[in-house]
Amino acid sequence: MIDPKLELEIKLLHSRICQALSDPNRILILYSLHEKPCFVNELVEALDLPQSTISRHLGILRDRNLVTSERDGSTVIYKLVDHRLIEVLDMMREILSTQLANSAEIANKLLD
Repeated sequence: MIDPKLELEIKLLHSRICQALSDPNRILILYSLHEKPCFVNELVEALDLPQSTISRHLGILRDRNLVTSERDGSTVIYKLVDHRLIEVLDMMREILSTQLANSAEIANKLLD
């Protein structure tokens, strides 16, 4: 039987973080904010996406407490809340890289 606390934590993890990471543009926004806090127009330029798209993604990330915003007059600057998220994303990229390398190795063996 699965521990009820673990089950609740997994459900919260999925709804709060995994769903927020389900769009590659949101992951790219997080990487951009890891480099430095940014204004929306900086993210628009860096990611070559419409302002409305960036704003929508930032709203989702902000609702999930992955980014924070700070108003400075008429502008808003966005910051990454917890830089450990980038460490997790980097680890997942390493796993993907290993999987791809293993798949390529298997494919090469099949072709030999």
